[in-house]
Amino acid sequence: MKTEYIDELKKQNVLVVGFGRSGKAAAKELAERGVDVTVQDSSDGSGFSEEDLKPYKDLGVKFMFGTVPEKPEAFQTIVLSPGVTPELPFVVEAASKGSVITGELELAYELCEGTFVAITGTNGKTTTTSMVGDIFKKAGRKTDVVGNIGVPVMSQALTATSDEWLVTECSSFQLETTHRFKPVVSAILNLTPDHLNRHHTMEAYGAAKAKIAANQDEGDYLVINYDDKLCYSLSEGTKAVVVPFSGEHQLDFGAFVKDGDIVIKDQDGSEHRIIKTDELRVIGYHNVMNALAAAAVSFFAGVDPETIGNALREFPGVEHRIEYCGEIEGVKYYNDSKGTNVDAAVTAIKAVGENIILIAGGDAKGQDFTDFVKEFPGRVKKMILLGRDAYMI
Repeated sequence: MKTEYIDELKKQNVLVVGFGRSGKAAAKELAERGVDVTVQDSSDGSGFSEEDLKPYKDLGVKFMFGTVPEKPEAFQTIVLSPGVTPELPFVVEAASKGSVITGELELAYELCEGTFVAITGTNGKTTTTSMVGDIFKKAGRKTDVVGNIGVPVMSQALTATSDEWLVTECSSFQLETTHRFKPVVSAILNLTPDHLNRHHTMEAYGAAKAKIAANQDEGDYLVINYDDKLCYSLSEGTKAVVVPFSGEHQLDFGAFVKDGDIVIKDQDGSEHRIIKTDELRVIGYHNVMNALAAAAVSFFAGVDPETIGNALREFPGVEHRIEYCGEIEGVKYYNDSKGTNVDAAVTAIKAVGENIILIAGGDAKGQDFTDFVKEFPGRVKKMILLGRDAYMI
């Protein structure tokens, strides 16, 4: 653990905003190391029992439920949970008076001795992160798969050793509060409208994603989607070696499909066959793209091609992402409940292909369903719609 950063925090009052999974991890790990921690949560606290709070109170953590600090600038560092917007008035006020606004990902990076590999994008983050995690483990590396995938980065960061790899799924919410976060290999998978209720514009959303590579230098690698031009534009200005991946083009350098094979072309021009696309167990063109990205990330992190291919060949997929659930009376059931934006839902429809009874709905999050509905003819035969914005579909 990097003690210098903790020593600095010990001189401060630290506010953790949000008491969900990430907030709990941050509060616990900091308090255990002698940092003066206060937790603020917008709820009234009734969802937490005294038994829930006792381990934190025993460490000296103080709580503010359903209220905000009168003098937010009294907290020299404010740690935002990923679901908390930096636009909260008291956070804006604190920042204007010199408080450092950070997040759990940045905090974990500052305290961790391990090496970070980071993956972001609108869709495919969890699948690609899981693929890379499996590849690293098959290569015999000490590996933690953390981040937006469901395991707080802080829960592993403080015990990680210098030979440990943190394969990290990064959301735009996590990245927007980073300052010095610097993975050795990063990846941006794609960029389509999502979370516009938080970021407001695609420019702001893209800028948050691009922070994954903001501090990388000439010795680092940025793996990025060559076929998605808006996404690829995020590589402009990075100092890292840009590694494109493409399902549509054969490239002079990077990862691409050639004669049905996933191939990586190295900087010296040599080609490495990884796996045939039809050997992947996960269905759909989008999973070919995920495998291209995972292969490139792993290769440029130093894993040999044979190990990458073997791990991808065995990869079973991720729960809730076009997950095959079984067959009843000739009807196949797929769970794609993680498809929470239009682009992800379109991808699932294309992957399954035809004769679909579609269950859909929920919160549009500022999105337009036009492109979603355009994919229905010839594929979707019936719909079961639910949730707040079902009427829009």
